Amino acid sequence: MYRMPAEWSPHSATWIAWPHEESDWPDRFSPIKWVYCEIVRALLQSEPVYILCHSADIKNEVSNCLRECDIPLNNVALVDAPNDRSWLRDSGGISVFDDAQRLHWLQWRFNAWAKYDNYASDARVPEVLSTISEIPIAHAKSKSGDAIVLEGGAIDVDGEGTLLTTEECLLSQVQERNPGFSRNDYEEYFAQYLGVSKTIWLHGGVDGDDTHGHVDDVARFVGPATVVTVLDEDRSAPHYQTLQNNIEILSNAVDAKGRPLDVHILPMPAARRYQGEVLPASYANFYIANTCVLVPTFNDEKDSFALEVLSTLFSDRKVIGIHCCDLVIGQGTLHCLTQQQVAAGKE
Repeated sequence: MYRMPAEWSPHSATWIAWPHEESDWPDRFSPIKWVYCEIVRALLQSEPVYILCHSADIKNEVSNCLRECDIPLNNVALVDAPNDRSWLRDSGGISVFDDAQRLHWLQWRFNAWAKYDNYASDARVPEVLSTISEIPIAHAKSKSGDAIVLEGGAIDVDGEGTLLTTEECLLSQVQERNPGFSRNDYEEYFAQYLGVSKTIWLHGGVDGDDTHGHVDDVARFVGPATVVTVLDEDRSAPHYQTLQNNIEILSNAVDAKGRPLDVHILPMPAARRYQGEVLPASYANFYIANTCVLVPTFNDEKDSFALEVLSTLFSDRKVIGIHCCDLVIGQGTLHCLTQQQVAAGKE
């Protein structure tokens, strides 16, 4: 049995992968490295940062970019590691504790959201994390011995036995992760590998999300029995009713300890489009570090309100907005690209 701690548990580091897949940001790739520099700058206020570098050229680019931005390198580790895409929330391992409180990287099978073909290098990323951090790997397998497919962005936990996910992501036959898996199957494996005794199934995700319903764009735990979820006031938005359903589910839910959830609302920015496609722009895709919370902003009038909501909820951390208008073209923002390494024995 294993248990996944909440994201606000102490970290020993944050892992990211430097972007190199230009097709993820068609005609807008050049600004992305500078967005990553600002992410690294913010994270270094809180904890060391490990950066996976796809090649020697990428490694040199990272060093040069950070230096140009006057970002100190003393708490940055550049790791040689081929990778396909930079969304470590999904391809990286997940920090879990076993029954003896020993830390592991839990490795699910990564298949690029059951959508893309180039993921062979990403599927090996947890091995890199394990080797560099000297933390052993635990493998999530079904009763038949097959590796279970799951991405970190598909789940969110409170560290006390409660998990959020969406039916759209895990129970739909669209981009189906584990054909034949039922709700009960997932809950059984959540209990075994994440220490979860209560799963709250939300209806679905935001419009434009090419993962088909990741929960980290719609609802997140921010404390024990406390969640934020997004609300779109635009009734014409395709996800309007889905988000209303999510709010109703959360408002009537209790956590693993039987406590009603304290539900807080985040706005949705105005719909963002690029080359005719809706983008999954959401303030819920924030990342909780040790002393700060990184929040995506979109040059939108609701940016300040979203930051205010999260500043109130994270009064013990500095809330930092990161401009993500270009980053979100790649179908993800701050939570999608980060993976925390939990600090052993410091919960």
